[in-house]
Formats: sequence, C-alpha cells, structure tokens
Amino acid sequence: MTPSALKRPLLLSLLSLLALSLATAFAAPAPVQTDKPADRWDLTALYPGDAAFDSDAKKLSAQLLQLAICKGQLGASPARLKSCLDLYADARKRVNMLTTYASQYYDQDTGDSKGNQLNQRAALLGNEFSQATTFLQPEILALGAQRIDAMLAKDKGLQLYRFQLSNMLRSAPHTLDAAGEQLVAQFGLATGSAASIYRTLANAEIPWPTVKLSDGKDVRLDQAAYTRYRGDDNRADRKLVFDTFFGKWKDYERTFGETLYGQLKTDAAYAKVRHYTDSQSAALDADHLPPAVYQTLIAQTNANLPTLHRYFKLRARMLGIKDLAYYDIYAPLLKSERTFPLADGKQMMLDSVAPLGPDYVTALSAAVNARWMDVYPRPRKVAGAYMNGDAYDVHPYVLLNYTDNYEAVSTLTHEWGHAMHSVLANKAQPSIYAPYSIFVAEIASTTNEALLLDARLKQAKDDDERLLYLGAALENLRGTFFRQAMFAEFEAAIHGKVDKGESLTGEQMTAIYADILKRYHGEAQGVMTIDPVYALEWAYVPHFYHGFYVFQYATSIAAAQDFSQRILDKEPGALAAYLKMLSAGGSNDPYELVKAAGVDLATPKPYQALVARMNGIMNQIEAIESRRGK
Repeated sequence: MTPSALKRPLLLSLLSLLALSLATAFAAPAPVQTDKPADRWDLTALYPGDAAFDSDAKKLSAQLLQLAICKGQLGASPARLKSCLDLYADARKRVNMLTTYASQYYDQDTGDSKGNQLNQRAALLGNEFSQATTFLQPEILALGAQRIDAMLAKDKGLQLYRFQLSNMLRSAPHTLDAAGEQLVAQFGLATGSAASIYRTLANAEIPWPTVKLSDGKDVRLDQAAYTRYRGDDNRADRKLVFDTFFGKWKDYERTFGETLYGQLKTDAAYAKVRHYTDSQSAALDADHLPPAVYQTLIAQTNANLPTLHRYFKLRARMLGIKDLAYYDIYAPLLKSERTFPLADGKQMMLDSVAPLGPDYVTALSAAVNARWMDVYPRPRKVAGAYMNGDAYDVHPYVLLNYTDNYEAVSTLTHEWGHAMHSVLANKAQPSIYAPYSIFVAEIASTTNEALLLDARLKQAKDDDERLLYLGAALENLRGTFFRQAMFAEFEAAIHGKVDKGESLTGEQMTAIYADILKRYHGEAQGVMTIDPVYALEWAYVPHFYHGFYVFQYATSIAAAQDFSQRILDKEPGALAAYLKMLSAGGSNDPYELVKAAGVDLATPKPYQALVARMNGIMNQIEAIESRRGK
C-alpha cells in the first residue's frame, strides 16, 4: 500500500470556508455567540482522555510490530494473506481514529499547544504506519495477478479484499520496490510541512488589521470577519474590507509563495518518482479518474463564460451599479434583515431533505442534535467549515462557524450532507471501503444544497422572497461551478510550471491568478474591474495544498443538479441509485460509481445542463424584474 493511501484529505467543504465560500444572498446578521456544551463537539466519544489516546497509540505500535512479521509472508497461503490484510485494515482504522482526535482537538483552538503536540504526534504515528506497511504493495505486485486470483478463489474470506488487491495491481507501473517504497515513506515527514506552515500562519499568527466601518463599528478583519463583512450593504465598506484583507495577504505574498511552491515541488517530486508524466496525472490516478473529466470541465467552463458574464451584468443591474467591481460579487441581490438561528437552520435542513426518504431524515435528525459538531466562531478556532468522517467506529465530526444568515444554513446543509454520506458508508461498508473519494463526496453535499434551495423556492410567498432564493441559487452555481473551475485552471497552470522544472514565486503566482481571474470575470469585455491586490486571493485558498482537489466541487455540483432533479421528479429508481452510490463508500472507482448512478462526468452533457439551469434561473429573475418595470 502506498503512503498516499492513508492521506485521504479531510472533506473540507470550503465552499463556505475562506475564498471558496458561497456568496450569501442575504445581509450578514451578527452571529449568536455561545459556549454551551451542546454547541461544541464531544471528543470523549473518541477518547475519554489522554490516557486512552496513549493506550491506543501503544496498541498501534504493537500492531506495527505484528505487521513487520507479515513481510515476506503474504504469498505463504490465502489464510496468511487474509490475516495480514485484516491486521493492516485494523491498524489503519486505529491511525484514523488517533488522527481524527488530534485534528479536532487542534482545530477547536489552534493556539492551544496541546493540540499542536497531538497533531505532531499523530503525524508521527501516521508516518510510522506508512513505513511499516510499505512492503505490502510491492509484495502483492511480485505475487502477480494470476497468483492473487488463485488465492482469492481458494479463500472466500479473502474476497473482501478483491477490490483493494486489484487497485494495488493496477498501480504496478507506479510502485517502487520494497526499498524504494520504504525510502519514500521515510521522506513523508520531511515533505509534509508546507500545508502545516500555511495553516498555522493563516489561522493563528497573522496580525489581522482592524477597520472602522461606516456605522462606526471597529472590526478585526480576520478570515471569519472577511466572510461576514465582504457582502456588506455599504459599497464603501465592501471595498474597505477587500482592500484591507487582501492587502494583508499581500504583506505575506513571498512567504505564502514559498509555502505553496514547496507543496508544488513535493507533488512534482512524488509524481516523477512514481513515473507519472506530471502531477495532475498522479493526482487523478489516485482515484482512477479519466483525464477527460478534468479536461472536459475546463473546456466546458471556458465555453460557457458568456453565461457567467450575463450573471454579472444582471447583478450590476439589480444592485444599481454601473461600474461593477470584484468587491461587489458578494453583495446581497435583495436586502433582508432576516436571521436564521441554529434551531431554524436545522429544521430547514431536515425539511429540505425529506425527498431522500424517512430513514435518511430520521438518522440526520438524531445526528444533528447530538454533539457531533462545533457550531460557532471563536478566537483561534479554525475558520470555515468541514466534515471529518474518518472515525469509523464512532461518528463523523462537523466544524462550522455559524453566523445566522442563509449562507450559514446552506453550509450547515452542505456539511451534514457529507456527514450523512459517512454515516451511510460506514454502516454499509467494512472500514477499508468506508472512506470515499472527494469526487463522490462533494456530490452528497451539493445535492443537499440543491434540495434546500428547491424547498425554499417552493415556500416563497411573493416575488421578493422568490428573488432572494433565486439569487442564492445563482450564487450557488457561480461559486461552486465557475469559481472552482477557475481555481482548477489556476492549479493546472502552477503545477504545470513546476512539473517542467521552472521556479515560481508568490509574485508570479499572483500574476498567473490575475490573468485567469480577469478572464473569468470579463474584465476585457467591460463586465467588471478587478484591483490588482485582489489577485492575492490565491494565497487565501488552503485547498491548493491538496493538489487537484477543487475541480471536484465543480464536477460535483453538475452531477448534483442532475441527481436532485431526478429525485425531486420522483423518477423511478433515481433515489435508490443515489443512496446506493453513497452507501458504496469507496468500494469501487468513484467515476464508475457516479456513472452507474446515472451521470457521466467525462462528457459535456452534465455541464451543459447546469449552464442551462443557470440561464433558466436568470430568465425567471429577469421576468420578475420586468413585471416590476425595471
């Protein structure tokens, strides 16, 4: 098993985090702060204390010694192969539990040194696991497909590992010998610091500036505050927020350039060592994704930029702005003072997922009212939102920074879509197949968002409310499809340079990002102006430290539109196929799972359908505006 097998990224749903946040269609009301235990996650479900964590870490060490005995023994008999794979599966499950605890402990307070120590210790344990298991894949490859097939035929219990074994055999051209795999594993600790440095600097150490808004309020403009105030009603405040926030990132342009460049060099080195043509090929092959998926996404996005530009022109008209700027993209299309306290947000979410069936709703209702999530923003807490479903024997954990606006409800729904995916997969699959690819994961979350929007539109009582939700739908499509595809194009560009052996500074990254940002937002066509400092946005996006990750948001929302519409239309078999896909976890290639459920993301069709939906929504908005004589 290659080291990358363990490194499934957290399902960081940064569509609501940092620069990946979906723009709200509502004014941002003040968040309700609370320190009630019910609003924080309970980590004692993982380990009741340090002693239990230490005890499990010792058990892992003992298992790694047992795994060492398996070396050279995998071909001894089918029973021996199964026992070693059983041991590997249990050890991996234990590593995930230890890592989950350390990660959640750290993220609730990034300034707590204990959390940092736990994270470092978990990283060491993970690396020990990787080193102890590097022999598995080379030894399986040495046995060969014919021998493995014969062993599978002799031992029915071994059938559990058929897909895992076939994946190992598939990666033969990119697997080193035992000594090579051991060396790569040893370098794992030395090459994993870029994302950690970024995370610490961006979340805990940048001295965020304070700005005075037009109402006289002083605001410390950290990442959570930026997300809240970037859509302020007052245009001058929006500009102040953008100028100040990205100006601070500009101060660290060289530093963040170095951290990201370090990550890009690491990705390029691993790709070369494993005999891939480039970093993108290596990243896609990890999930056996056809290159046509990435290529088709970028091609279709660029072909449909006129639809995005149409939206920006509509936004300018609705806001009454003749000189639309980048700092206007988050302003609410329709002003509303409405707030959505957490209890209301939960109920809205539960009502919206009713089309997924009573069993789904019952399970979600119980989970969302248990202590599985940390809800509200606090100083030193990690910004944004994500779901971590790696604690197989416990339950998923959800991190939010809930701010009582509609975006917060959408984020709540998004993250619990992920959590329910883990609940279903963990229930249906053994631990080795419960983890799923992000390629499928983001479908689970964005389908629930689509259902939420549909439910809100259906209950709208007048054109004002209808415009509110139609605007949110447009922002959902813009932020999740076009924006993520833009990020994906940027990733391809910077990785491509480093793969060719070229150097890359923060200033150069800013220039590359600026060119793409201007093209997507139609600056040459007079659609929008973009201040050069806003091109520092690349430094603000943590997903770039998980190579070729964000494109799956765009492919996912295209698939989600299809799945949600068929479910809402009660198309025969659609719901069953969708839930089967979620319950499958990682038991098959993700592209094949989605295709079997009815959507082929290597073809233009789902992307064209999404663009048609976006144009249809704009038609509805323009019809309402026309009725009003605007």
